Parts: sequence; structure tokens; C-alpha cells
Amino acid sequence: MTIHPKLKRWVNAMAKMCHPDNIVWIDGSSEEKERLEREAVSTGEVIRLNQEKLPGCLYHRTDANDVARTEHLTYICAKRKADAGPTNNWMHPKEAYKKARDIFSNSMAGRTMYCIPFSMGPIGSPFGKIGVELTDSIYVVLNMRIMTRVGRDVLETLNDSGEFTKCLHSKADLNADRRFILHFPEDNTIWSVGSGYGGNVLLGKKCLALRIASYLGRQEGWMAEHMLIMGIEDPSGHIVYIAAAFPSACGKTNLAMLLPPEGLKKKGYRIWTVGDDIAWMRIDTDGTLWAINPEAGFFGVAPGTNSKSNPNAMATIQKNTIFTNVLLKMDGTVWWEDGDPPIPEDGIDWRGRPWRPGLKGEDGNPIKGAHPNARFTAPVYQCPSISNRVDHHHGVPISAILFGGRRALLSPLVYEAFNWQHGVYIGATMASERTAAQYGKLGEVRRDPMAMLPFCGYNMADYFRHWLYMGTLMKRPPNIFHVNWFRQDTDGGYLWPGYSENLRVLEWVMDRVRGTARAEKTPIGYIPAQEAIDMTGLELPKGAMRKLLDINRAEWLKELDEQSEFFKIFGDALPKEILAEHESLKRRF
Repeated sequence: MTIHPKLKRWVNAMAKMCHPDNIVWIDGSSEEKERLEREAVSTGEVIRLNQEKLPGCLYHRTDANDVARTEHLTYICAKRKADAGPTNNWMHPKEAYKKARDIFSNSMAGRTMYCIPFSMGPIGSPFGKIGVELTDSIYVVLNMRIMTRVGRDVLETLNDSGEFTKCLHSKADLNADRRFILHFPEDNTIWSVGSGYGGNVLLGKKCLALRIASYLGRQEGWMAEHMLIMGIEDPSGHIVYIAAAFPSACGKTNLAMLLPPEGLKKKGYRIWTVGDDIAWMRIDTDGTLWAINPEAGFFGVAPGTNSKSNPNAMATIQKNTIFTNVLLKMDGTVWWEDGDPPIPEDGIDWRGRPWRPGLKGEDGNPIKGAHPNARFTAPVYQCPSISNRVDHHHGVPISAILFGGRRALLSPLVYEAFNWQHGVYIGATMASERTAAQYGKLGEVRRDPMAMLPFCGYNMADYFRHWLYMGTLMKRPPNIFHVNWFRQDTDGGYLWPGYSENLRVLEWVMDRVRGTARAEKTPIGYIPAQEAIDMTGLELPKGAMRKLLDINRAEWLKELDEQSEFFKIFGDALPKEILAEHESLKRRF
């Protein structure tokens, strides 16, 4: 199917190692999709859901030991350990290839090797990158068909000499002790073995779109970021585009798809979703930062998604969606915790066992119908708020960048950096407190610079330096802000309602970009002036807004000490500009 000699040689070499019974090239056609679905249903790899209520939808369960990214088995395989940096697991390429070959050897015997040519970003875009994933999982093929642009057009663009990322995956025996997700940035190669979970095996996603792409971005002068992209259109038709980075459980997908709150609807704002997870950003010929969403689908967390938190997501997943590890209802539809009511009277849980509300395990804890990391995979084009720029080869111009996290007492609702360098420091010190749904001590502060800690494909100190350098190349760098939807009162209650009401904060961000919003200078940055945030139609308890914007000196001095400890892991590699901003903040307090 390909005329690319290097690609042919690589596929043949991988087939010789994995020994599949046959090799099938994926062409992206609808006939192929139907054939693969029939085969996957016949083997039990997927279940076809109620086609009247959920047309085109499928259901899948992963192995019980394979339900999330395996970060402790995810490696950056650079020749020098220093190039991987202190925040990544490192393995020398020779050792990594040897360990993986032993597991890949004969792993596809009795199976088919599927060759998936895929494009991250619009096919032919100067922003885009091409990969080819080899896999023995139809589930992976069906997901990649949603998450990326797949098929003959990609091979035609690749032609006979184009560059591509070599992506190899095998389920092997799904043994957790024989599971590796290996990235070879210097070889533009990804090997994943022993897993069937999407985050480990959809190799166009975190593996290529962030870990490999961040490395390539540094080499080639662009940025690969763990960010949503959204546009806010005002009644005049002008659209301000924003990119935003939040750690997990901080509402990134909800923000990307939000609907205006009742109190602001009269202003006529409209939200355009470009992407909910990844942004590739380049400086265009006009000297400003432009971004594309390299994906073609959403790989979202189902629990917590409902008609209040994200009505657009709920509309998106009503057809042509793959649901993974959710509860299977008796009528052939699906449900998950904190989803839409009613709670079903019974069903089959994510492990394939009978379930009913109130069911408890041997430890006395409730048994969940859906796994907390249950997922949906849905085409972006089904989202009611999807932007018509999602397929534009240059993407959209970014006017503002948001960083954020869960900080109960520290960060105000919103503040703006003084300049680009200060903004990079804000991103580099980004942190979030763990929730009850996350592994670790409740309330523990987890540092996650730019929400990229698990995804940066090289030394994070060099990653900070790359951000600083990119700022020097821009004629008009985006304004940088920090937001915190999760500020709490002394009783532990949230002070801000969040969800659609977050547009009130984004309106102030837009006006700051335009130079029209009032602000007050504080030690940490600019905060909204009194009554600068439009509160029409929203009544907060007396004094709540003052608390939301309060800057607690004692908490910030404690934060500065904790930042100093975090910086120590980078040693002398940490850019001096970051330390300078840290010292400046100390002096301002």
C-alpha cells in the first residue's frame, strides 16, 4: 500500500520480530470500519451498544490491571540520562530496545498486525506530523480512526521519502510485569508493549503528541503543550482564542466546551471548541503565536461528565463513540458515577460482574459501576461547539494562555503575569492539591509545571528554557494568566460556582488582552479591580469575591519555600530567569 522504501523496511523488520499471521494496512474507509467492528464483536473485543439509542457506539473493557497510564513504566530513552532530566524515568536506548524485543518477540503470533498511517493535525499542514502505528489490537485501530486522521491520504502525503514517527504496539500477554511504554526521541520512535489501555496504546496521543512532539518542538522551534484551545466570540464577531493548561481533575474539557451562563447570555457570547487536551503552537510570519489541535477526537474521562458539568460533551457522545470501562446497562446503553440520572437499578460493571446500587465489597466500600478513569472516545466533529478552524492548516492565533490548579487557600480566582518571563515562572511553579479520587495523600500539593510533568519528552529545565526563548521571538506574546476555580472558605466550601460561570473570568481575561479591563497590581501579578468581573445574574455570599481575590502573605511565603525545594531537583540546569522571578516575588512580599 506504500511506496515509501524506509517504511516498507521498518514494517517488515517489526513483522519479523513480532511474527503476526498476516499484515493489514488501514485505509480509513467506512467499509473497513464496518468490517473491523464485525470482527471485534465476534471475538468479544467490543460489544455493540443499543443502536437505536446510541447509534454507531461500542463498548470495551480493559484488563483489570490495565486501567490507566502506567507512568512508572513509561521511559524516555535518550543516550544521556541528563537529556531525560530528573522528572522522567530514563533508560538507555540499547537496554530499552533489548528488554522490549524480548517481549515483542512472537507477541503477534496467531494475530493480525494492523498498519495505521495517521496524521497529527490536518493532513499536509506545516504544523502536522505523520506517524505509522503497528498494533495487534482492533480496539486500538478503531480508536485511532477517531483520534487521528487515518488512511490513504496520509500515505499519499508521506509519498516515498517523508518523515514519520515509528510507533509499535502489542498487547502481548497483558502482563503488568512485562509492560513498557518507551520513547526514543533521538530515533523518532515509540514502543508500547503489554497494555491495552488507551493512554498507553493510542500512540498518537500523549506519546507522540506530547513526549516526542515536545522534543521535536525544541529541535525545530515550536511548542507541544498539554492545553485546551478555545475561542470566545463577542457580538461583533471578533474571536479571542485562549490556550489553557490544567492538571487532571481541574476541568479542562469542561472549560473547552462551556456554555455561557444565564447572566451573560444577553451579551451574545459564543464559545468555539478547537481542542480539549493538546495544542501545537508555532510563531507565524506575523510574529504571533498560532496553535492547532493535532487530534481529531476526544478521549475524555466519563465519571463526572453530565448535563450540568458539560452539556456539549454529553451531546457529542450520543453516537459513533467508544465507551471504555463504564457500566453496561441492561438495555444496551451506558452509565457512570456522577453522570446523568437516574441511577440504574442494575447492570454489568466495568469488570464484567453484576452490579446494583449500594453493592459493597469485602472491605465494606461501595463497588463502583464504572472505573474512576472510564473513558469515551468521540469525534471532535460531533461537538456542538466545534470550531470551523479545527481543520485549518495554520490553526488559530493565541491571545492568552491560562495556567491553573486546585489551591484551596493560596491562589486567587484569577491573576495576570507582569510579562512573558514572569508568566513562564508561574507555569513552572504550577501545582494542584490531590483530590480524594487521586492516588496520594488528600490535599497534598503535587507540582506539575505547565501540566506537562508526565509528558515532557526531555529535561524539564531545558523545557523552561525553551519557553523563555520562544517569548523572545514573538512580536506580541500572549498575555499569561493563572486561574483557580477551587478556592475554599474556612469550612471547606467552594467560593466560586465554576462551570459556565467561568466565562465571567474569561471575559476579564479578554478585556485585559484588549487593554480595557481594570486591574490592581499585587506582589503576585495583576488581579481584577473592584467590580471588574461582571456578576450580573450571579449572587455570591457577602464577602465571597473579596475572599476569592485575597492574597494571603503567610500562605505565599510558605509556597515560596516549597518552590525552592522543587527547584533543587533541577540543580544548576534551572534557568537563571526562573530563579530571578522567584527572588523578585520574595522581595515584593
